Amino acid sequence: QVQLVESGGGLVQPGGSLRLSCAVSGLVLSAHDMSWYRQAPGKERELVAAISSGGNNITYADSVKGRFTISRDNAKNTVRLQMNSLKSEDTAVYYCNGKHNHYSILEYWGRGTQVTVSS
Repeated sequence: QVQLVESGGGLVQPGGSLRLSCAVSGLVLSAHDMSWYRQAPGKERELVAAISSGGNNITYADSVKGRFTISRDNAKNTVRLQMNSLKSEDTAVYYCNGKHNHYSILEYWGRGTQVTVSS
């Protein structure tokens, strides 16, 4: 059974930092491209950051470039999102996503973790 479990969300003041983690089980992490998405109330889910299965290709949404860093540790079955200089507009539920690097139909989602940026 494949499981993606996010953690690390919470309430933080503007300008603060959080580190999200995604613990992956039930699949070979090194065979999957991994991403973080977020969805704010009343808005569509959007891609925040993505990292290829080998870790050599990384992309970020323009809105988080220079503030967020995605990383992966295939040996520890973990994907992380370091979020710095947080803004109120970063408030959303953050989801971990995994997609097989050859068979894209094999796609998995976590249940999400809430990030709230507020003073």
